[in-house]
Amino acid sequence: MLNLPVLLSAWTSASGQPPWPDVEYVKGWGIFGLPFESGHVLALRVFPHSSFGPYRTVWHRDPGGGWSIHVDGPEVDSACPRYYGAACDHTGRAHIALAWVDRVTLRITMDDPALEWTVTASQPPSLAVLNAAGARLPLASWRPAALLHAREVMARALGMGRLQLSGTMPSGHRGTLMPQRMFLVDKAQATWNDVDLGPTTRLRDNPTIGGVALPARGVLAMGQAVWDPLPSAVTPSP
Repeated sequence: MLNLPVLLSAWTSASGQPPWPDVEYVKGWGIFGLPFESGHVLALRVFPHSSFGPYRTVWHRDPGGGWSIHVDGPEVDSACPRYYGAACDHTGRAHIALAWVDRVTLRITMDDPALEWTVTASQPPSLAVLNAAGARLPLASWRPAALLHAREVMARALGMGRLQLSGTMPSGHRGTLMPQRMFLVDKAQATWNDVDLGPTTRLRDNPTIGGVALPARGVLAMGQAVWDPLPSAVTPSP
């Protein structure tokens, strides 16, 4: 029986380190993206390990297309805004709390902006087979373009739309997302500054942030991501 709190805790409690040299990296889990019929999109990132220290972030897109990223961590510019902030109307600090309601239901709260968000995830049998296979593949399998494309095709078959796991971020960094296990978000409820975001949906076209596509349906994923440092970038202190 699926037990996400145990699975995620065991997977992310080990010491983090880059999958290969000379890259910036994160390791952890999150809700890759969750669209609502109202036009809002939410996302969550929980990274106990990264090149610059642990952090959590909540991403929000309003119905007009404006993005914001809210960081619970040491520095805003050494978290997700380092790579995606150029495509946002706002980035800033917030306190983000997580609580597991049961084995598959997570409650996320944030202080400012005020967020109340509950999600329930599942692992259908077909996805369980893919997750088991993906967990056994070596990290080197994320480098060949053909294997990345094969994973993108599988994501499309699961209703996630046209994802690109490798590409250029809004910051100019070249990055690769490496989800190793994925779970479908079956149910969710959310309010943003006391506004009910309504039912979730599966979009025909993927939501994007700075040209980078997020899933067309709700997905919880665990894995890693890497970025090549920019030659002129200033590296934040850990």
